[in-house]
Amino acid sequence: MSKVQTYLFYEVLRAVLIIVGGLAMLALLAQGLSRTDLILENRQSALTYFYIVMLGAPQVIALLTPLALFVAGVWSLNRIHKDSEIVVAQAAGMTPWQIASPIMRLAVLCTVAHLAVNLWVQPAAQRAMRETVSVARADLAAALIRPGQFTTNGERLTFYAREQINGELRGVLISDMTDPEFPTDILARSAALVEVEGRPTLLLREAISQQLDDNQQLSILEFEQYMFDLTDFMTEDSDLVLKASDKYLYELFFVDRSNYFEAKEADNLLAEANARLTTPLLNLVMAMIAVFAVLGGDFSRKGYGKRIALAGAGAIVVLIVQLALQSSAADDPSLNILQWLLPISVFALLAYVYFHRGRKIGQVDRPNLDRILPGKGAPA
Repeated sequence: MSKVQTYLFYEVLRAVLIIVGGLAMLALLAQGLSRTDLILENRQSALTYFYIVMLGAPQVIALLTPLALFVAGVWSLNRIHKDSEIVVAQAAGMTPWQIASPIMRLAVLCTVAHLAVNLWVQPAAQRAMRETVSVARADLAAALIRPGQFTTNGERLTFYAREQINGELRGVLISDMTDPEFPTDILARSAALVEVEGRPTLLLREAISQQLDDNQQLSILEFEQYMFDLTDFMTEDSDLVLKASDKYLYELFFVDRSNYFEAKEADNLLAEANARLTTPLLNLVMAMIAVFAVLGGDFSRKGYGKRIALAGAGAIVVLIVQLALQSSAADDPSLNILQWLLPISVFALLAYVYFHRGRKIGQVDRPNLDRILPGKGAPA
């Protein structure tokens, strides 16, 4: 690349990094707020919290990169165009392609990086995040053992311990509402959290179990030791259920038809697979729209506000339509082809108009050039 192209490339790259970094921080902050229950309810460390939040970064950055590329491209091109740097480059003999090539080269790099994130980084990060969240929420010792406080695990279990000394709980109360018609209350002098064959269990000592029988009579049983299995109370939610966004590309295309749930979601998985491959193309489209917004017309010292506004509206429409097509393709697989046609057709149309129109788009007429650059055919 020439010095002008290198200068333009790094100007846009700097702007992309700033915009992606800023927007990603805001998105991660918003995402992190939904995970504060890990600290408030499950008493996990701040390190675990930030680790989970950062695992969501690849997906957020991939979503923001096309939009950031458009904004950075428009901002950088508009600034140097208003400073007449583009005009100088054109006067030096640079073609429209040579001027636009730094933006398009950066768009290609963003496309490759976006594709790598979609195919490998995002699924790995999402799986690690779900496993970490599931382990954190299944940590019954952290979730239940809060001396001096009543704690619950869903609506089925209420737990209370008066105090904890050297890992042993004193004055334990357990209310088991697994069967709402026949709830069980257990009182124990002491208890310890142990594992029995890999299953979390409370070993209760000097315990009393109280339960209403079929005749609504109170049944009381006393135990020297009582093993209270906590496995059934471990948080079971969607954290360990892999969603379409968590699967690798081959898992999306080659669905296990013998698995009822995967077979049921086959159309959704196919739509996600096509989206993984097509959304990186939006980087090329956004870069081309940015180039067209600033360089797609005659030079004007008054600015290009109208053209940029129209291009911005067009970029947003393309992004919305692409997302809508992915959602619709989950119900109608025949729409998957449109996920490919939209970015390819928009890019091809803009490239054709910019590079192959009879009039040299992005160039100024000779009188304007002479007026802007004294010494080029006009007196200074």
